[in-house]
Amino acid sequence: MTASALTEQAMKQLFTEARTHNGWLPEPVSDETLRKVYDLAKFGPTSANCCPLRIVFIKTKAAKERLKPTLMEGNIEKTMAAPVVALLAMDMKFYDHLPMLFPHADAKSWFAGNDALISETAMRNSSLQGAYFIMAARACGLDCGPMSGFDKAKADEAFFKGTPYKSNFLCNLGYGDKTKLFPRSPRFKFEDVCQIV
Repeated sequence: MTASALTEQAMKQLFTEARTHNGWLPEPVSDETLRKVYDLAKFGPTSANCCPLRIVFIKTKAAKERLKPTLMEGNIEKTMAAPVVALLAMDMKFYDHLPMLFPHADAKSWFAGNDALISETAMRNSSLQGAYFIMAARACGLDCGPMSGFDKAKADEAFFKGTPYKSNFLCNLGYGDKTKLFPRSPRFKFEDVCQIV
């Protein structure tokens, strides 16, 4: 039996009416909701099931103060106001977990000592997982404000010192204030960027 298409309402929530939010309503996001988001996002595919994504959910005032010096000035206000900031990172030693995650082959040996392949795989697949994360958050009723305007080295020092994790991007989470949305920017038409051959 083939899968059926989602309802139009679901597609609106995930794609056509979902927006990148800059303002937030003063409503908290529960830890249970954050767990649900991750438990959906983790099923997105990665190469050799390598799953390099690591997440720190920054909720407390003290943790936000640690993050604040890493932010570009234009991102400070909206990030400090967000109920939760997800710091999405990549485990640069993801391959150590491949015997458990991908037991069908000696996948760990593909990466050990190959720094270029490790870096490329970690970045591509943690970014893919970050995209799944955004869609999972939207599916759970949250709004998202993903961004890359921060000092990754400072964030690594503040949150990942002594670990093999490196920051990828940030995603503010909460319930967006629609009055603070900018007009939606244009998108390409299918014919502009796609071919069927």
